[in-house]
Amino acid sequence: MSFHSHTPSRSVFPKGPSFTLEDFSSRDYIVKEFIEALSDSATSNRRSTLGPAAGNQPFDPKPLIRTFEHAQRRLGELSGDLEIKENELSAAVRRAEAQHSQNLNTLGKKLKQAIESFQQLDTSLHSNTPELAGSTGNMAVETGRKLEELDRQRRRALDAHFLLQCWDGVSNRGEITLLENLRRSGSGEAKVRSAHIARQLLRISQRLDPKSWSGSLQNEGSNGATTPNEATPNGTGFRWNTREIIEKFSETLEKDLLKQFDDFYRKANFEGMKDCATVLQDFNGGASVVALFVNQHQFFIDRSQLVTEEVGGDPETWESLADPDAEPTGVEPSLQSLIDEVRVVVQEESAVIKRAFPNFEQVLGKFLQRVFQQSIQQRLEMVLEKANSVSSLAFLRSLQSSRSSISTLVDELKAHGLTEHPEAISSQTSLVLDQQLEDLFVPYFVGSSYIEREKRTLEELYTSLLFKFTTFHARRKKATTTFMASLSKSGSELLASARDAYINRLESSEFSSTQKSVLLQVAGLKESNDLAKPSDIKLSEEDGLPSISYAKRMLKWLAEAVGRGLELSVSSETPKDMLTLLNLLQSLMGEGYLEVCLDAALEAATAQESGKSEPDFSYLPAVRDSISIANLMVMCINTLLIPLAANSVTIRREMEKKTNLATVRIEEKINTTEQKVIDITLMWVNKILSGQKKNDFRPKEGDSTAWLEKLQTPTCATLCAFLTRAHDSAVNSLPVSGTNVRQLLSEIALGTRSLLLEHFKRFVVNGPGGLMVTKDMTQYTNLLKSWDIDDQIKGPSGMLDVLLEVGSLFVIGTEALRERVRGPDNITSRRNAGASGRGTEVGLGAHEVRAYVSRREDSNTSAMQQILNVL
Repeated sequence: MSFHSHTPSRSVFPKGPSFTLEDFSSRDYIVKEFIEALSDSATSNRRSTLGPAAGNQPFDPKPLIRTFEHAQRRLGELSGDLEIKENELSAAVRRAEAQHSQNLNTLGKKLKQAIESFQQLDTSLHSNTPELAGSTGNMAVETGRKLEELDRQRRRALDAHFLLQCWDGVSNRGEITLLENLRRSGSGEAKVRSAHIARQLLRISQRLDPKSWSGSLQNEGSNGATTPNEATPNGTGFRWNTREIIEKFSETLEKDLLKQFDDFYRKANFEGMKDCATVLQDFNGGASVVALFVNQHQFFIDRSQLVTEEVGGDPETWESLADPDAEPTGVEPSLQSLIDEVRVVVQEESAVIKRAFPNFEQVLGKFLQRVFQQSIQQRLEMVLEKANSVSSLAFLRSLQSSRSSISTLVDELKAHGLTEHPEAISSQTSLVLDQQLEDLFVPYFVGSSYIEREKRTLEELYTSLLFKFTTFHARRKKATTTFMASLSKSGSELLASARDAYINRLESSEFSSTQKSVLLQVAGLKESNDLAKPSDIKLSEEDGLPSISYAKRMLKWLAEAVGRGLELSVSSETPKDMLTLLNLLQSLMGEGYLEVCLDAALEAATAQESGKSEPDFSYLPAVRDSISIANLMVMCINTLLIPLAANSVTIRREMEKKTNLATVRIEEKINTTEQKVIDITLMWVNKILSGQKKNDFRPKEGDSTAWLEKLQTPTCATLCAFLTRAHDSAVNSLPVSGTNVRQLLSEIALGTRSLLLEHFKRFVVNGPGGLMVTKDMTQYTNLLKSWDIDDQIKGPSGMLDVLLEVGSLFVIGTEALRERVRGPDNITSRRNAGASGRGTEVGLGAHEVRAYVSRREDSNTSAMQQILNVL
């Protein structure tokens, strides 16, 4: 809409501006600028009309007022138009909102109806009540099931019809053409069906044609062709031998399938192999196809030629295997080669078996049985037979190494997984492997055969090692005639019988040349002729002494046998085996070796009881070595044998009881021998003291100066020298560890003390002689205190100090003696319970002091008599 003048003539007033609605709705519209624009246009128009001369005239607002009035009026019109348009738009919006709300309500109702329809349909599909309106889904499912059942019945009817046709051909015409055509069709499904029908025909023939199964019919003519049977009167017989016809077809079918399986196997067609195997499994259990696969396997064909080869090997290796002191070698090379090949073949063939057989786990079990029971078992028997021909120890070591290697093979096959590779092996296959491993070694562990072989082997080795020892002591037993020899007669008989049995066995054909050579080497003999005349064998004193190295060798052989037994034998038999080995160890090492050594030492000590010569303690080293051997043996029993019998409380207690009895018996022999050492030592001390001269402590006045220059009497020097030799022999010959030496020297010191106290009661002592008594007592005391004995004996105020007190009784004056007797520290008041509960008095009793004082030469004086009266 525009605002302008409608008169074409020239107007007095200037023309006004023209406006539209867009001018005011633009974003650039500003009121101030709009007003200024109106003013500027009005001013410029006025100036152009009046000209420059009118510049001084006053301002005329009327045009502007009219212009503003016109603009205001026009703005009012525009505002009205705008309000009308706004009202129209608002009404349209309200109508649109009402329509949108109505549409939403309509759509909501339709959605609700759809959900209700769906729920109703779902309920009808899952309802079990045919009467419900929504049961159409169940009706469809039921209809489908019935259709499937009808289809199965139809197929069964067709199969029955086909079966009847086949039976009709077999029974009436003696032909099986339909089955032949089905078999030759080539498809795997057709062969499976023909196998099923053939099996059903056999059952029908067995029921309807029993004569063909009784063997009473003669079905072979002169030309070898099948002839018809004669019809029976009641009409139940058949003209043809149905059993023979069907079985021939079955054989043909089986041969065809087996040949086809073999062809597929050579072409690595695993799918074809599996089809044939499936048919044969369904036809006759699959035994024939499994036998074909296993028997025709190249591994068994190749190994059948190698299994007959003799077991070779390096002769030095077999000799080392028979040497008890040599480390056991590994498994025999040919057996190890077979085991390595089996590992590869089984892992490869397990994958083939899984792809070629439906019942692959059963087939793998058959294959594993054939591998273990034929190949491995035959080679294992040959290896063990060869080892047994070498020696019994070689057999046991070969048995252990073979068992370990085959057990490793089984573990590796289990870890591989075989048909389940790379997954873990199935429990069924794992059970088959464990059973095969156990069956391989069952013959060698029947009853107590294994532990008896171990025992016999150890007996042979122990007897060989101790042969010279037993021979030496057998000669010694024959030569002795003492009372102790008669007491140990049983031991002599044991040695002789063991040696004779060993000689007889070694000379028999039971031992091989290698084993004889090894045993002779262990026995320290050069030739077997030395056994024929044991009395001519040159023996030294060392052969009769105990040897710790021998004991260690014996215990090492025992430990090897124990370890081998734990690896090979059944765990439930371990306690019994340990009891058997304990009895063997105590018999051969305890009684036949250790106790014989102690008996010999005891006899040597007993032989010196006569006291005709100075005691010879050369047998003490044997006692020391015997103690060491006893410690080794008991330690071995307590740490090795008894703990392994923990599963059986009864056997464990029996072993502990036997060990304690043997230990007590050995300790008694050792204690008896050491007591003999103490007795003969004190006996010789007494003999030396008995050689003391009466004038040694009563010198003459002319000899006083020369006599006083002596440090000790000759008897004292002799006795000190002997005690020093006895001490050195005990210290150097008995074990330093423990308390044996300490107790032995303590007993000798106490015994010597007692003898010395009694010794000086027998001599009259004058003044110079009292000094010699003091010197002798000092020598004795210093010597005995230098020994490693109990502190209660050699310590301050100990038992040996009494010797010094006795010496002082012969030298102190009358007044000093009186003061000592009366004083608080008098020698009669000091007493002690003694060491080790001996209850020996440290001080001297009153009667003992009186005995010594009365031996003084001045004891007849009045002063000494007063002292004696006080005592």
